[in-house]
Amino acid sequence: MVDQLGRFAWYELLTTDVAAAGAFYGKVVGWDVKDASTSGLAYTVLTAHDAPVAGLMDLPEEGRRSGATPRWVGYVAVDDMDATVAQLKRRGGRILVPPTDSNIGRLSVVADPQMATFALVTGLTYGQQLPGGLDEPGRVGWHELLAEDRNKIFAFYEELFGWQKAYAENDPADLYQLFSAAGQTIGGMLTKLPSVPQPSWLYYFNVEDIGAAAERVNAGGGQILQGPIQLPDGIGIVRCADPQSALFALQGPWDQKSTEQRSAQELGWSAKWGGIASRGRIVLAKPKR
Repeated sequence: MVDQLGRFAWYELLTTDVAAAGAFYGKVVGWDVKDASTSGLAYTVLTAHDAPVAGLMDLPEEGRRSGATPRWVGYVAVDDMDATVAQLKRRGGRILVPPTDSNIGRLSVVADPQMATFALVTGLTYGQQLPGGLDEPGRVGWHELLAEDRNKIFAFYEELFGWQKAYAENDPADLYQLFSAAGQTIGGMLTKLPSVPQPSWLYYFNVEDIGAAAERVNAGGGQILQGPIQLPDGIGIVRCADPQSALFALQGPWDQKSTEQRSAQELGWSAKWGGIASRGRIVLAKPKR
């Protein structure tokens, strides 16, 4: 059993085509797809090595009418939902879905003061037994916040979950702030470029070969929005959109000789994001874990 308090413990994709999304991520990441529906809720679970990693469900009709689009949501495990929600509100966050009992536990969908959304969960029914470490294929290995102002937002998460600043060797963290939970570095925060319309969390799924996975994204109808980008420890990352337009990222070992060069259109999008990477922090700040 893994103590997940104060950490991302579950992930959920709200999408407009559950069957197509399940098939896409099954091929790209290697997840197995299992039906976990109940009489009152259609629900699909994605597993790695028989361990549940993430859930899939239909984007609610009410959300579609209000303009919501497919997206990944990360759940942070807390021990007292009501106290955490109250603290979040005092710190300037917003409650988008109030505490509600669900098939995965008691949850609340929230936003930080800069309107990046995530969720809280207590009594989680999935995700407590996970294989290996953060680098294990099929796991969610990295969590990245594109903030309106990462210098101002860090204190919010520090006070809410006890996260701590972490640093890579010889890295002043002037553009990319690593953070740790329970002593383990699990992600980074950066100030988004103006071309990125909305503060948001981005989740990185581990794959065994980043080049091959990128080709599977294209073959499956997704888009490579940026990358692959090489990290200093032989790992590559790509940022992507699935066929229903939900954003996600991949990371894994990279054999550059086997990877085809991206199209001009994809590189043009990369330039908008790559202004961050080209200054070195996404590429250089992430340590070996």
